[in-house]
Amino acid sequence: MTARLDPLAAPSLMKEWHRASLAIASSLDPALAELIEIRASQINGCANCINMHTTYARERGETEQRIYLLSAWREAPCYTDRERAALGWTEALTRISEGHTHEAAYEALEAHFTEEERVKLTLMVNIINGWNRIAVGFGGFVDPAAVKAANAKAANKAAAA
Repeated sequence: MTARLDPLAAPSLMKEWHRASLAIASSLDPALAELIEIRASQINGCANCINMHTTYARERGETEQRIYLLSAWREAPCYTDRERAALGWTEALTRISEGHTHEAAYEALEAHFTEEERVKLTLMVNIINGWNRIAVGFGGFVDPAAVKAANAKAANKAAAA
């Protein structure tokens, strides 16, 4: 796929978006964050983010089985109740335009996550949905290693500041 536009054409805004993304993602358990990012990206059909987050999930020790079964998480026995609650919430928010069926998802979320964690999860879902729209909208596809290097550089810069 050929990119239609480089989102870095608005560098200061993209730096802030990137910074917020890193802060939100780092506020959650990394394995759970990757599951959320992969599942939302599957729903949104974002090949870039599916590629990136499955790569990162593997690097963090996620199994091939759990990655492959993620699109059928409801029927797969390999996810915890806590993960299921997060995945249900991810789907409810990602598909919110399909109807307001998020009440049951919220009840499950409430049973497994604190108020602060629910806010963090909701922000994570919003961030990945935003990245999906940037990548799909502009036709972006990047190498996960390049993104990882850019993230490390940004984190080092932030730590030095």
